[in-house]
Amino acid sequence: AAGGAYWVDSQQKRYVPVKGDHVIGIVTAKAGDVFKLDVGGSEQASLSYLAFEGATKRNRPNVQVGDLIYGQFLVANKDMEPEMVCIDSSGRSSGMGIIGQDGFLFKVSLGLIRKLLAPKCEIIQELSQLYPFELVLGMNGRIWVKAKTVQQTLIIVNILEACEYMTAEQRKQALAKFSGN
Repeated sequence: AAGGAYWVDSQQKRYVPVKGDHVIGIVTAKAGDVFKLDVGGSEQASLSYLAFEGATKRNRPNVQVGDLIYGQFLVANKDMEPEMVCIDSSGRSSGMGIIGQDGFLFKVSLGLIRKLLAPKCEIIQELSQLYPFELVLGMNGRIWVKAKTVQQTLIIVNILEACEYMTAEQRKQALAKFSGN
């Protein structure tokens, strides 16, 4: 190709924080009033204990090292440490916060996450017909899932992981196998 063509690597391996992105972070440390989170990027993100719905100096969220947090980036630029919050602009949690303990966390490519987060994603719609489960999707490629049993949870995980390499037709066949049709 002639000069001036840039290839955008959509298979990028490392997540780069973007303001407003919803991600799943893992609490790595507590430092004063701030939690540090691994978000899969080149540096850790910070999260104030006040950035939770209803949090005050007296009423602190019970966050422990190792907890999974679903939140969004308030600050994300190359000159500053990324900062996360678990509240929207009106102070509501809107589904953000500490994620339940007993689900399964795994990682997929950033390309697959974008596909799964698209409105009316067929994959998610098809999976939801198998059996009920909770699902949290982070723009940083992390997925947390929890169904009624460990076995059901792992089936969802396996299908989601395989989705990247399956055609829609192959996916429907795989789902049919599990739904007992």
